[in-house]
Amino acid sequence: MATDRTRGKLPIGIQNFRRLRERGCYYVDKTPLIRALIDQGDYYFLSRPRRFGKSLLVDTLQELFAGSEELFRGLGIHENWDWSVQHPVVRLSFDGKYNQPEDVEHSVLNQLALIEHGAGIDPARTADGGSERLQNLLYHLHHSTGREVVVLVDEYDKPILDVLDDPDLARANRDWLRGFYGIIKGSARHVRFVLVTGVSRFSKVSLFSGLNNLEDISLDSTFATICGYTDNDLDTVFAPELPGLDRDEIRKWYNGYHWRGGEKLYNPFDVLLLFRNREFRSWWFETGSPTFLFRLLTDRGVSPMELENRLTDATRLSRFDVDDMDLWAVLFQTGYLTIAGEERIGVEDFYTLDYPNLEVRQSFSKGLLTYLGQEGERVSEDGRALIGLLADNDFDGFADRLRSFVAGIPHQWYDQGNLDRYEAHYLSVLYAYFRSVGVDLRVEDSSSRGRADMVVFHGEQVFVLEFKMAEQAGEAGRILDGAMEQMRERGYGEQYRSRGGPVHLVGAVFGKRERGLLELRAERI
Repeated sequence: MATDRTRGKLPIGIQNFRRLRERGCYYVDKTPLIRALIDQGDYYFLSRPRRFGKSLLVDTLQELFAGSEELFRGLGIHENWDWSVQHPVVRLSFDGKYNQPEDVEHSVLNQLALIEHGAGIDPARTADGGSERLQNLLYHLHHSTGREVVVLVDEYDKPILDVLDDPDLARANRDWLRGFYGIIKGSARHVRFVLVTGVSRFSKVSLFSGLNNLEDISLDSTFATICGYTDNDLDTVFAPELPGLDRDEIRKWYNGYHWRGGEKLYNPFDVLLLFRNREFRSWWFETGSPTFLFRLLTDRGVSPMELENRLTDATRLSRFDVDDMDLWAVLFQTGYLTIAGEERIGVEDFYTLDYPNLEVRQSFSKGLLTYLGQEGERVSEDGRALIGLLADNDFDGFADRLRSFVAGIPHQWYDQGNLDRYEAHYLSVLYAYFRSVGVDLRVEDSSSRGRADMVVFHGEQVFVLEFKMAEQAGEAGRILDGAMEQMRERGYGEQYRSRGGPVHLVGAVFGKRERGLLELRAERI
């Protein structure tokens, strides 16, 4: 492990524990938590977003149970483990492609054949299907070694997630896996320890009905940091990499994932790429576009503004299945939202969900605009142009640019019979452009006498925005007069005077029939 005086190698893309240790790579010691996990129970399930270190955790467990003592010297578990006891390991990983009906079974059979070969079983003489092969393998390994078997399943859900666009195939893959996983419980007398990892938390009824003794530790605060890096990890293990980088910027860009533990976490992929390239970019987000989520948002008419500080029933976060896909559960499980707070109301638990950090918030908004037909390279330029016009107090120019932008965005975010949804559509467009360039803003920010639609902070200036809708274009002036009076009388800008800079009230009226901006007015208070 590197100290503050020596630099290690950055384990970028290395999910193999042996390779990581033998090459002298940085390693954040998770073995005390692994030991606590093993001491506490035998059957576990863990959900974390992609590239968060799940595969390295699985590989570490494989080496631990195989008795690879030399790899654990200097780590927390080394003096607290019986290295004379070794267990056979059955490890399965679903990291291929699964867009054909037979792909799942072929993948399982190929992996089992390799394990059988290593155990001295002739795969050519085994004609059974995947479930029977697994059952026989567990029996053989237990009786041939005298030790119970460790079963590790990585990316268990990928065969389903890959084909969510094809619900029939997704159900078929789910049903096949349900029967396969059920064999593990049926072979309990041969099994020492089980860990299943993935991105999503499919309900036990839909996928793990045959393996219903799995303990879900995804939101267990004891194991909240078993994957990912903490602030302390960066300041100690990665201390040699920090000089020359703004520590507060690292925290703002990449910290913030939270699974009910006491600490917020960094995605390891972001941190490692930052240290290698010395540049703040959306490293994690750029490795996979959440097109499926963009489609869910637009199909269900959910504004991107609704993703901030969203209060949701805690039970919803585990509601995920092909036939019951809760949007908030999907956003949370895939890492685009995280737990920002929790509270108990009556007898029910609730979580407040929010973007984990600047990277996700900015990239998600930019990606959504691109999905809606805007040119990816121009989204950031347009966002900077909008905020620049506000900063220059060029409100006529701001109105012209905004009018142009909202005209070019499809109207997926509103209900044609509801003026409030029209208003939300236009707010959503402006919100997405501002968030795509990392503008500091608040949505529906409350004061003692009301709440503004949006408050934008830029430099020393504050802009309080209120959007209204008009059924008829001729009503625009009257409605705008009322909006400005409402902001003045209710003191929408008063709470920001203490910041010391200029505070501007900005009112805008959009036409329902015209589908665009009719009039905009601003005044400084």
